Amino acid sequence: MPKDTPPAFLDRRVSRRAVMAFTGLAVAGLSGCAGGGGAQLPSASFVSLQEGPGEDYIIGPLDELTIFVWRNPELGAQVQVRPDGRITTPLITDMPAVGKTPSMLAEDIKLQLSQFIQEPIVSVIVNKFSGTYSQQVRVVGATAKPTSLSYRANMTLLDAMIAVGGLSEFAAGNRARLIRFDKQSGKQKEYGLRINDLLRKGDTRANVMLMPGDVIIIPESAF
Repeated sequence: MPKDTPPAFLDRRVSRRAVMAFTGLAVAGLSGCAGGGGAQLPSASFVSLQEGPGEDYIIGPLDELTIFVWRNPELGAQVQVRPDGRITTPLITDMPAVGKTPSMLAEDIKLQLSQFIQEPIVSVIVNKFSGTYSQQVRVVGATAKPTSLSYRANMTLLDAMIAVGGLSEFAAGNRARLIRFDKQSGKQKEYGLRINDLLRKGDTRANVMLMPGDVIIIPESAF
């Protein structure tokens, strides 16, 4: 720094640095407060990486499944899970399916088929899924059509809002809340959402990842 630097220039530089430092601290503080308890919802891409249910998907009533038995196609089938939670396939009658992941059901089918064929290799694919309540995302409040949505892998807030037709005319989207059950603590956690910023301003930072069982509550504006 030259010795003849005007004091006013120094004052402006110091002030500018102070404002930048304060702003950084303020942003960090707001980020830490989001969602309560210092927790934050992960941001999301606008493009889902996978359309179907994830590996941990829990089969529910009325789900449609394809069961494939390698080298024994006659033992496979396309079935719908009955309301009582069971399925029937060749050689297997009334096997419970609800509450299991596809891999768990495949193992159970394999065990049953082992009585008839040697070392069967079984795959279970979920074609159409409804899911249990714990596998659904519910959107309630000031939206075009409040509903329960079947959770898909990599489902985002934007996906959910498109499915329910967006916000209603008097929705207070930036005051929306997301309720999520935390398995580790056994308690519900609440997070703030900025749906107005996402849908009307195109703020990609407001698009967040959803989880099975999430409840999105959208209030109406007070005026």
